[in-house]
Amino acid sequence: MTTPLIHLQSKTAIITGASRGIGEAIAHAFADAGAAVVLAARKPEALHAVADAITKKGGRALAVPTHTGKKDDVVNLVKAAVDAFGKVDVLVNNAATNPYFGPMLDIDDGAFDKTFEVNVKGAFWLTTEVVKHLQARNAAGSIVNVASVAGLGSAPMQGVYGMTKAALLSMTRTFAAELGGSGIRVNAIAPGLVETKFAAALTTNDEILKLVTGRTPLGRHAQPNEIAGAALYLASDASGFMTGQTMVVDGGYTIA
Repeated sequence: MTTPLIHLQSKTAIITGASRGIGEAIAHAFADAGAAVVLAARKPEALHAVADAITKKGGRALAVPTHTGKKDDVVNLVKAAVDAFGKVDVLVNNAATNPYFGPMLDIDDGAFDKTFEVNVKGAFWLTTEVVKHLQARNAAGSIVNVASVAGLGSAPMQGVYGMTKAALLSMTRTFAAELGGSGIRVNAIAPGLVETKFAAALTTNDEILKLVTGRTPLGRHAQPNEIAGAALYLASDASGFMTGQTMVVDGGYTIA
């Protein structure tokens, strides 16, 4: 049988924020494509449920409860992945938080710091740990950062969240430039509105949902599996000549 163009056979992938939503969909897509998946999230029960679902259908999955905003947790996550599967080839920085919805002038310091701690620091720390591992074994790899269209322009009522996603896109480009010589590719996905618990404040608000879908050429919002396909492509060798780029998956929202 011919090997499909897009696959992750013989690869190990770490996926953060994997207990639900986009991260869960990516975990299933990667496992179905042949990868051993190491799943990270803060809530153990939900995380183990995803890992169990993957193993029950014949996949390889390890759940590692992790707070990506804590450096010790990040170091432990990479070690656990290597201990279990011998290596790491792919990292998906998907974990994110958005504890505040409202005018940017009114956010308090706690919510501000928490948003940057998870969305920027966590992704940065995990990237550096995986890169050190890849370089130590002189291996190529792929890092996929899940950002947002909120990082591409203004983000009313989600201003600090948008700031962190803009920082993640900048981080993507700089790491790509610095790591290209090592064969390590770094790309990002900027989803539009996706139906997840994380985005429930938007998808369950009829006025906001109508506003967003009304200016989206496809006339709807996305499902998590529609973002997973982009992550699978960027993680695979099919995108081997692509680095430093942002793949916008928004139904055309940003062109309207």
